[in-house]
Amino acid sequence: MVRPFSLLVKPASADCNLRCQYCFYLDHCSFYPGVKRHRMSEDVLREMVRTYMQTPQPSYQFGWQGGEPTLMGVDFFRKVVEFQQKYGRDGAAVANGLQTNGTLIDDELAQHLARYHFLVGLSIDGPAEIHDKYRETAAGGGSHADVMRGMACLRKHRVEFNTLTLVNEANVQRPADVYRYLCELGSLHHQYISCVEPDERRELLPFSVSGDNWGEFLCEIFDIWYPNDTRRVSIRLFDAVLALLVDGVRNICPFGVDCRQYFVVEHNGDIFPCDFFVEKRLRLGNLMTDSWHTMQESPVYRDFGQQKRDWNEACDSCKYAWICSGDCLKHRLCTGHGDPKRLSTLCSGWKTFYEHTLPRFRKLAEEIQAERRQAAMGMQSTYGQPPPGRNSPCPCGSGKKYKRCCGRG
Repeated sequence: MVRPFSLLVKPASADCNLRCQYCFYLDHCSFYPGVKRHRMSEDVLREMVRTYMQTPQPSYQFGWQGGEPTLMGVDFFRKVVEFQQKYGRDGAAVANGLQTNGTLIDDELAQHLARYHFLVGLSIDGPAEIHDKYRETAAGGGSHADVMRGMACLRKHRVEFNTLTLVNEANVQRPADVYRYLCELGSLHHQYISCVEPDERRELLPFSVSGDNWGEFLCEIFDIWYPNDTRRVSIRLFDAVLALLVDGVRNICPFGVDCRQYFVVEHNGDIFPCDFFVEKRLRLGNLMTDSWHTMQESPVYRDFGQQKRDWNEACDSCKYAWICSGDCLKHRLCTGHGDPKRLSTLCSGWKTFYEHTLPRFRKLAEEIQAERRQAAMGMQSTYGQPPPGRNSPCPCGSGKKYKRCCGRG
């Protein structure tokens, strides 16, 4: 029996038109010797979609990532939809997410993304002077202006998008500037990711953030967000904490207790357990020759996933371990010489953040539960009326769209 899983697909592998200094995947360009241009073939795409959509899933979730997936061009994404429609079962929900640097978005691609409801994640680290420090083009120079053109194109065609901000040495001391800038751009769905990249000696590279700086960054973002923006701005980490408090759901993988939630699909169909661990020793198989069930049952996959629970003994007595589950394996292994029992590099920051925010998170969770009860009573009094549209405001009063709140199931 296949357990539910999603796919994180790298159709152009590590190929990218940018040369971001902190990119952890760029060195995978040499992962396949003798291959200079990595592109997923139509045969691999077809087989991936066909076999995945034969497995029983509550919904079929495709995340298109890189490198830079828009290097594939609009015709590739037309084939994506064609195969999903061909092999999808009646009534099966399909979700497509595209993570991009935005610099190659044009009208034709944006129209396709809008028509088929792709959710786009747009990478932007803040104002130009911050963003351009590390996010450089292959020819040199900053990429911020090109990202703004891509964002304008997404808006023009009403493509739904979120912003993803990598928190690094250039912006970690300026949380208020970054938050307000994103809001001024019209982005009301933020994702903040910590930059934690080691060198060959397993020491953090200069653009990485420390645990203390990470915690301070999150605390300041929260203090700006909490008074006025809890119903207006969605921050993925904050939403995940609330989902855990309100529904008991762990909806981001760092909160999980087992690292077997998705598969990474490389351009040639090779399968790996995690975006941060695309390593030859962790190759689970190839979708052209191996079944998803076989790869799920692989001892390599089992051992990898179970490392999450093999945390430092200090976590046993930590009052926040029930949230973070020892943090992402990358943050435990990257400077720990491969030892999952090492404390996360960001441990001190997580403690600072939860100490500072949990009382207010709990208060907000209680408010959401009360609003849901009130909304449920109101909906019961309107017997016979259909539920709100997926893009309508949620009746619970959260301020979010129905599809992102009570209707997400």
